[in-house]
Amino acid sequence: MRLTLINRFCLALFILLPSLATASEPEIYTQLFSNLALEGYDTVAYFDQNKPVKGESKYSHKYKDAVWQFSSQENLDKFVVMPKEYEPQYGGYCAWLVANGDTAKGDPHYWSIENGKLYLNYDADIQKKWLVDKTGLIKKGDTMWPSVLN
Repeated sequence: MRLTLINRFCLALFILLPSLATASEPEIYTQLFSNLALEGYDTVAYFDQNKPVKGESKYSHKYKDAVWQFSSQENLDKFVVMPKEYEPQYGGYCAWLVANGDTAKGDPHYWSIENGKLYLNYDADIQKKWLVDKTGLIKKGDTMWPSVLN
């Protein structure tokens, strides 16, 4: 029996869909067709400059299967020596959603630093909810992470 192109496609979907349904999210959030952490923003700048600063490809470093970009060689060097100090909590996923048992992208423009750790939120509305009870949400998020990736 010869399979038509459509039948082959349906067969491939039938085989692949179960594995896609059980696939887990990557440890570090990157956009669908990109491997850039923080959408290319310099994670060290949040701490040193107190604002999001776009990184440059010439100051890149691969860490946890994502490419991290920095705005200077100095910031790249700081990250390479102590990545855990600078990487966003919950892999750059929205901290409010992680605390509530789910995942979505964290937007590099909606951020806060709490107890020396960087947290991202999905958007301005979610950030307002986050700021009401950061301490409680961090406790919840810490218990949910990384199980929400599965």
